[in-house]
Amino acid sequence: MEFKITLTTEEIVRGLKHYRRIAKQDVLRAPETPNPEVFRRHAEARREVYAKLAEVAEAEGPEAVVRYALELYKSLPFVTGTPENQYPEIKGQENALENFFLMIGLDPKTRREARKARKPLQ
Repeated sequence: MEFKITLTTEEIVRGLKHYRRIAKQDVLRAPETPNPEVFRRHAEARREVYAKLAEVAEAEGPEAVVRYALELYKSLPFVTGTPENQYPEIKGQENALENFFLMIGLDPKTRREARKARKPLQ
């Protein structure tokens, strides 16, 4: 898959830190939601993905973190359309990766190809 990244490592890491702070706020406000456990697990999954992406970006650079994110995204089971309270970790990871792709301005065609490569949950 071809992609062009215009952000620097520093810009990517800064953006991921911002997303992590939002996810942390969601963890903290989970008890106030209708389904606290699901909401908390979704937010924690997002935080973990953002932390790992930042780690890869700092160690290996922008192109490597995008390759890593695309591979991780492709490896996730496709659970879209399942009830809202099911698979919060998978949905949280998916949400975090899609946020990352939007942040870096990844080409929609590349995102679609990666999404099509995902297998349904067995």
